[in-house]
Amino acid sequence: MLIGQGFDAHRFAPGRRLVLGGLEIPHDLGLIAHSDGDVLIHALCDALLGAAGLGDIGNHFPDTDDAYAGIDSRILLRQVIASLSERGLSVHNADMTIIAQQPKLAPHIPAMREILAADLGCDPARVNVKATTMEHMGFTGRGEGIAASAAVLLIEDA
Repeated sequence: MLIGQGFDAHRFAPGRRLVLGGLEIPHDLGLIAHSDGDVLIHALCDALLGAAGLGDIGNHFPDTDDAYAGIDSRILLRQVIASLSERGLSVHNADMTIIAQQPKLAPHIPAMREILAADLGCDPARVNVKATTMEHMGFTGRGEGIAASAAVLLIEDA
């Protein structure tokens, strides 16, 4: 068994889509990033790569490479999963937290879990997504952006 953890954060900006867990969330602000800015998937990719000892998302998909400009983060996640599979690793479970003062995310969590489970190749019951606020403290509490953390457990395929 291999354990990994990841974290990501991005600032809000007008004129961008808000994508979290592969799902577009209705909101008047989106996240600034080279890709689609999906902080949840970025944190998840870092956790997966870290568990396998493969560095981080920036090593594999650098923001200096135009090939990744505006890319759907689910594509990145699927590439990470393919790399793990080549090494005989699969996801046992994933636990993630989104830190955002706004928008309210609870109604969107079931769909995020389904999307992520499909990309991870595991049962949705093994994919947990939570959302919390910072009670108006810090950059997320002031509504300046969103952060996410992820923890994963990988297992070696038999």
